[in-house]
This record gives sequence, structure tokens and C-alpha cells, in this order.
Amino acid sequence: MENVLIIDVIAQWIFVICATYYMITNLQWYNYSVKRVVCMHHKYMWHIYYCVLPLVVYVVAFFIPSPQGNYMLIALSVIYALMMAIWNFKLDKRLNFTPRVIRFSVIFLIFMVFNEVLCHILGVASTLLDLIPPLVALVVSRIYENTLLNRYIALAKEKLDIMSRLMIICVTGSYGKTSIKNFLSQILKEKYRVYATPRSVNTHTGIVADINANLDYTTEIYIAEAGARLKGDIALIAEFLNPHYAVIGEIGEQHLEYFKSLDNIVETKYELLQSTRLKKAFIFKDNPKPPNMQTNMTKKFVFFPENIRNVVSDLNGIKFELYIKEQWYEFATMILGRFNVINLSAAIYMGIELGLRVEDIQKAVSRLEPIPHRLNKIQTNQKLILDDSFNGNLKGMKEAIRLSSLYNGRKIIVTPGIVESSKEANIELAKAIDGVFDIAIITGELNSKLLCKHIHNAQKIVLKDKSMLEDMLKSCSLPQDLVLFSNDAPSYI
Repeated sequence: MENVLIIDVIAQWIFVICATYYMITNLQWYNYSVKRVVCMHHKYMWHIYYCVLPLVVYVVAFFIPSPQGNYMLIALSVIYALMMAIWNFKLDKRLNFTPRVIRFSVIFLIFMVFNEVLCHILGVASTLLDLIPPLVALVVSRIYENTLLNRYIALAKEKLDIMSRLMIICVTGSYGKTSIKNFLSQILKEKYRVYATPRSVNTHTGIVADINANLDYTTEIYIAEAGARLKGDIALIAEFLNPHYAVIGEIGEQHLEYFKSLDNIVETKYELLQSTRLKKAFIFKDNPKPPNMQTNMTKKFVFFPENIRNVVSDLNGIKFELYIKEQWYEFATMILGRFNVINLSAAIYMGIELGLRVEDIQKAVSRLEPIPHRLNKIQTNQKLILDDSFNGNLKGMKEAIRLSSLYNGRKIIVTPGIVESSKEANIELAKAIDGVFDIAIITGELNSKLLCKHIHNAQKIVLKDKSMLEDMLKSCSLPQDLVLFSNDAPSYI
């Protein structure tokens, strides 16, 4: 009898640990927002298969008399563990055991042991009570992380106060903010010691952590990227950094499912101007303006690009002329994409504002290094690869398709469509794909039916499991093919 009880406890622990692993993995994907995991998950059926149904069976097993209930619980735990192992194996973005996840795990295990000991002392079954520790750990962990964050914010603020001569530039926008940040960083390094937030670090907590860990005291210019999922997100960053200069790139319907309307997106992006020491704001000229914009604030605006001509954009790079100080100047770079003319013009204007000579900026632009996964051209294995996997907006994706159309040979696109956008945008994307590509490999289920419905000429291949992509490309591609990776969304999309 005692052996059966031990096996029962082991089965319970296996089940609860698997369920907790599923919970924390999803929370990490969605920036630890319970609301986003519950209400905005892109694969909601996963919650049914890997959470709701197993929990229902687990509870039912508790009410079935022994020994049938015990056998059912043991079988469930084994099956659930196998399900989670297979699920985890197929993920391309598995749980990253960050310090936060490790702290949560320790808190969870402490409460599991405490719960088990308490149930043993009281002589009650721990089956249902074992479901409480993950929830308690989540609450306790959230309280602890918020306390820790407040301490980190104070340390980062103190560091910025010490660096009183540090110039801070903050970049936001729906599209191109990471590109503007990287171009600006490379250009300003011609004259200054510059540090920019790495990769796509653009949240308040990410910026705080980056300042504490990586910002050197000898830095003269700090360039931060500000992203948002909700109104107030950028205001929080603006209040914390209090930037001297703001750059607002193109604003559009990116993340529309979170903001609900374009007006909300516009108001959120313009929150960056709430800095009390703002000198100038460089703003894309076609951006809509929020209705409550103060008149005195517009005096600080510089719109880009004001005057531009002779734009050439092909698979070799881009070339254009920009009107600066009553004279036309030519800029050329190996960076791909007509839209990058807009992003480059913002960086060029900012460089001039900070005292760089036009000639030095021209040299810096000609030497710009491509940003990883943003319309990178790679020649490999007798194929031309266009890696645009970090670009998830319609305008940018259509430009990558236009560039692909210039290639004289077979063309293959790998894409999940547009995430966090409208049905109309995905239909427009499908029509653009249909006019250029020979093969369209559609990854994931989110937009697969919609894209397939509006792609008629290209051969369509739907891959629900992205782990099969490499084998699929080997089987359907030929030497000298062009392969475009467009918006490579993770498997949970």
C-alpha cells in the first residue's frame, strides 16, 4: 500500500511539473503577461490540449475510487509527460532558463515540498492541493520580481545621473526602429563613443537591465529603442530615460490586435515626446499626428525625408540623393530595401544635428553593415538567400518580394504571413507572393488557410511543423534558386 502511495505522489509531481513547465514557457514568450497568455495567444488550442483537458482528467481521476483512480492518475502522468516532451522537442523557441525562471522554479519547488509535508502531517490527500503551488509561486515570484525591478530601476537611474554628459537618443515607430537605431549607431561612431541597445531590446525592463549590465561610463551617446504593446509603455521609457532627442519612424498598423486602433498606436508612439529635456524630435513626414498635440511642441519637430530623389533599389543595394544645406548629396550602400532610404535619412539628419560632416556620413553609409535577419543577402550552397526573417510588416515584406522579382531564376518564399495584423494585409501579401514566386512554403497555422485561398499560381506547401523546413527545402529547391525567408515567426505563432 505504501509503495502505491509513493508512486501516486511521484505521478502527481510529474503531472504538476509538466503543467508548470507549460505555464512558465508561455509566460516567457509573452513577456510574463498572464492576460496576453490567456487572451491573446496565437495557438489557443494548445491551452485546451496541454492544459485544460489534462487538468480535467487529473481532477476526475481524484474522484474515482482506488485502485482505478490511482492507475488512471499514473497513466495520465506518463502520457502527459510524453506529450510535453514531444511538444517541447518541436518548439524552435524553448524555455530559456534565465535567472527569473530559475528563481520561479526554486519558489515553486519550495511550495511543492511544503505542501506535500503539510498534507502528510494532516493526513489528507495532496492530489488536488498539489495544483496550488504553481499558482502561489507565480504570485510570490511576481511580487519578488517587481521588488527586484524597482531596485534595478533605481540603480540604472543613479548610473544615468552620474553620467551627466551622456547624450540620450530614443527611437520608436511601428516599422524600422531597429534599423534606424543600428544605422545611427554606425554613423555616429565616426565621431563619438556610442552604445546602442542590443538586438531588439526595447522594453522598459530590458533597457533597465541593459544599462546596468552593459552601458560603459565612457559612453558619450546612448541610443535606445522603445517598443510597446500597450498605451503607456513608451511613456514609461520616456520618463525613465528623459532623452535629448527622439526619432519616430514610420507609424502603421503593426500590433493592431493589442492597440485596437491606429489612433491608439499613434498616441503611444508620440509618448516619446514627453521627455522634459527634449531638444528635437525627428519624425517621418507621412506619420499621422495625435489630435491632442501641443502647438509649442511642434517647434521641435524635424520631418524626414524632406527632399529626396533618384532612388535606386535593387539586389546590389540602394542609392539615393538627399537635399542637405541647400545642396544635393548622393548616398550609396549595400543595405537592401527601398524603405531603408527613409530609415537612413533619419540617421543622416541626426548625424548632421550632432555635428558630423556630410562627407564623413557618406563614407559611413557606404560602409554600413547589414542588420542580421533584416533583408540580408547571403550566397550559399549555390543559392541566393534573402534573410528577412525579422521583418513582420506588410510594406517591408512587399519590398522583399519586389527585390526577389528582380532575380532571374526560380524563386521560393518561406513565410507564416503577417502576425498581429489584419486579414486585408495578409490577402494583399498573398497576391504579391502569387505574382512572383514559383513555390510558397507557408509555416504555421495562423494564416495558412487565408494565404492558400489567395495564392493561385505558385505551388503551395503548408508546414505545420517547422522542424521539417530544412528537409522540405532540400527536396524542393534547386541550384541557383532564390529563397526568401519572410517574417520567420516562432512555432508558437
